[in-house]
Amino acid sequence: MYLGLDIGTSAVKALIWDGQAVCGTASAPLQVATPTPGASEQDPEDWWRAVCQACADLKGQAGWDAISAIGLSGQMHGAVCLGADGAVLRPAMLWNDNRAEAESAAMAEALPGIGARAGVPPMPGFTAPKLAWLARAEPETHRATAMVLQAKDWLGYRLHGGFVSEMSEAAGTLWLDQAARDWDDAALAFSGLTRAQVPKLAEGTAPAGGLSRDAARALGLRPGLPVIRGGGDAMAGAVGVGVVQPGRAMISLGTSGQYLLASDRHAPNPERLLHSFAHCLPGGYIQMAAMLNGAAPMAWLARALGRELPDLLAAAQTADPRHTPLFLPYLTGERTPHGDPSARAGFQGLSHGTGPGEMMRAVIDAIAYSFADAQDALNEAGLSADAPLAIGGGARSDLVLQTLADVLGVPLRRPAGADQGPALGAAKLAALGIGATALSDLATPPEIGAVFTPRADLRHADRLPRFRALYTGLKEVCARP
Repeated sequence: MYLGLDIGTSAVKALIWDGQAVCGTASAPLQVATPTPGASEQDPEDWWRAVCQACADLKGQAGWDAISAIGLSGQMHGAVCLGADGAVLRPAMLWNDNRAEAESAAMAEALPGIGARAGVPPMPGFTAPKLAWLARAEPETHRATAMVLQAKDWLGYRLHGGFVSEMSEAAGTLWLDQAARDWDDAALAFSGLTRAQVPKLAEGTAPAGGLSRDAARALGLRPGLPVIRGGGDAMAGAVGVGVVQPGRAMISLGTSGQYLLASDRHAPNPERLLHSFAHCLPGGYIQMAAMLNGAAPMAWLARALGRELPDLLAAAQTADPRHTPLFLPYLTGERTPHGDPSARAGFQGLSHGTGPGEMMRAVIDAIAYSFADAQDALNEAGLSADAPLAIGGGARSDLVLQTLADVLGVPLRRPAGADQGPALGAAKLAALGIGATALSDLATPPEIGAVFTPRADLRHADRLPRFRALYTGLKEVCARP
């Protein structure tokens, strides 16, 4: 039995895998703080409390007492700053924290060619500009920072006591030379750091350490249990559904969104804001379009209207197209294809006939149109996918996936247990890390729960160009303070 732990943005997920099937799952919710405009933060101690809660819920399920290894996954691009004593110095800055806009522009100017080396041009959500922002905005905290970790690697520190990471997580910092699979000293120096302040690197299948007595006591597991480094959430999600061989593709609909293809080489295309990152598997790479706003706008609308999400999705099924507005989904700016942290969300075309169902239908359309932009960027780079697998919480909705298939013009396949993604990948990496399974076994296609075949929907032929024109028309308006 193998335990996968995933530190998401909205929840921590824990999963037990027996080498063939999932035996148990549990989750514990998380909240995001926005203390100032552009900020997005969480207290790492909340991650630990959520891990303990999820594991407590799993204890009564089959397989808990037979766990033989732990694998880790988590949200990428963050910054957990630790002092010399290992204590957290400030709340973790998350992947969608956009305060480092000036620093990302300065990094691009100071380090010509960094987009090709790091796999994507500097943008505010990445870790390197965040630390440069910290040096300017909170210099005392920056000076006190002895170690910078990502979410899952901080969890690893709590589990085994070591400062270690792996290639896929490092790939999302802008500090990794992707082709060399090693830290980039010039990028670290831009952030005011040295190699002594970042974790030791190895592949995602490498051991991180043994479970400490304190952690074992907190989780109800045996001390010394092997902890495997794992992978960033996008890459671990790919492992979970077998996207480990060149050409295989995946769409992830979590809080953020990714359109990802596995590759065997680093092939940067910074002009189109595609991410060419190291995979969490030895020698592997991915090519990815990354959107800051995946399924999150659906949850946002449900909160804003005070409605349950399943009720709104049901209402969207019968939405009146004559009163369905357009929606820009950029609640926290956007990466692919715009690279625009100032972009914001909004409805256009509201009328007296617009109700909650029409608004949710507009949000679903907008999510699909964002993935159409992503697919165009991949196609322009010479990349294509015949029938991507769809995972993440948003993939539970038939309406969402059918709309995506209609807009993208390709079939989408939803694996059984599509929302297990990164946690399942983490468990599989745990098995691979202790030699209980082979890399070739991870390539076995998952059981498919449903296939969504594209239909001819003339609505989108009219609405997609208008959606794109709406962003262009509002870009200057959104950029103003």
